Amino acid sequence: MQSEREVLGYVPAIYTATGRPLPDSLLTVDLDPGSKTYSQVIDRLPMPFLADELHHYGWNVCSSCHGKPGKVRQYLVIPGLNSANIHFVDVSTPSKPRLHKVIEGQEVRRKVNLSALHTVHCAPDGRIIISALGDGQGNSPGGFLIVDEKFRIAGRWEKSTEGMPYNYDFWYQPRHNVMVSSEFAAPTTYGPGFRMEDAKAGKYGQRLHFWDWTTRERIQTIDLGVEGMVPLEVRFHHNPDSHHGFVCAALSSSIWHFCKKDGKWTAEKVIQVEPVQVEGQADPVPGLVTDILLSLDDRFLYLANWLHGDIRQYDITDPSHPKLTGQVWINGLLGKGGTINGKKPAGGPQMLQLSLDGKRLYFTSSLYSSWDNQFYPDIARHGSLMLQLDCDPDNGGMSWNKEFCVDLGAEPGGPARGHEIRFPNGDSTADIWV
Repeated sequence: MQSEREVLGYVPAIYTATGRPLPDSLLTVDLDPGSKTYSQVIDRLPMPFLADELHHYGWNVCSSCHGKPGKVRQYLVIPGLNSANIHFVDVSTPSKPRLHKVIEGQEVRRKVNLSALHTVHCAPDGRIIISALGDGQGNSPGGFLIVDEKFRIAGRWEKSTEGMPYNYDFWYQPRHNVMVSSEFAAPTTYGPGFRMEDAKAGKYGQRLHFWDWTTRERIQTIDLGVEGMVPLEVRFHHNPDSHHGFVCAALSSSIWHFCKKDGKWTAEKVIQVEPVQVEGQADPVPGLVTDILLSLDDRFLYLANWLHGDIRQYDITDPSHPKLTGQVWINGLLGKGGTINGKKPAGGPQMLQLSLDGKRLYFTSSLYSSWDNQFYPDIARHGSLMLQLDCDPDNGGMSWNKEFCVDLGAEPGGPARGHEIRFPNGDSTADIWV
């Protein structure tokens, strides 16, 4: 594992649905504890349009292109989940990102009939693949967009969307000639907010799809059933020889381990977060596992319970039998965890990012604007926080580092939401090895 500490991080400041007519921005945060500006925002890059809802993003080049001539990790690729605009941000000077190019959402809709752009991964040949949750009108199933090395739309990746009702996240493992994708819902369903009636009516996903990486054809689908409702983040082992991976099922609050056995892909539930009765709520509240990640050495899995308000660490040395090794509470609907800088965090932990050496886990609390406003209205009023846990990569365990706090409620334009975090030198969720 790399031991050099990250000194900078990027996080979006999202103004969508906060009542402020401002464009979302990319914030650069000082992560160096020896710096005078530690845990402060040192640069702000506003996007050119309103209402992007910057969400997930990635790099033009990652470890899958390692050692290939001319392949340089220079540009962040930042889609707008609501707008389908794709922003290419030059970070040649890491502390001072600048906007290089924008592909507007109307061009994406017109050329490939896609919208609601989500996960960004670079491919080994230098092209960029972006998952899309909807078609040009915001209906399911969406698909996968290809952007070439000159940042032009190059078509769609999948041969057909037949048998794929919904789309969301994906990860590929070339040595096993496979890509795995998960399911959320159509933008027209999740956009206005969450309704249990929609879930009961089958308008949210519950399947994993396995694709032939070479032919781009869907080769197998696993229906996770009612115990695997709304599978979101997909994480293969970082070891490119491994065929093991995990996915979190948000609504069912479970973690599933998938792997290949006797030539077929199989999945098993290995972690279950039980619902909890909360005062004022008619039904028990699920944990709502909205994000997971694996440490770079594939030893630990981290998960975020957005509604309960805790982050958990599991030893996954045996992928079929995870062992809980750490748990920290950060508010949520259960209200556990205390304050930081005299402020109780609005919301619960949501997006996770782990340092390459496995010692620092950073996180933010915004899920999606309409869902934030539904479950945690204080996020729109007071902004979200970017916080950090200290992790023991040798023995397991976590503790809350209260010296670190990026308060997006104090942004010059008013309180903002924070979502996914990236580091200039790579992180635990962006890089795929081949």
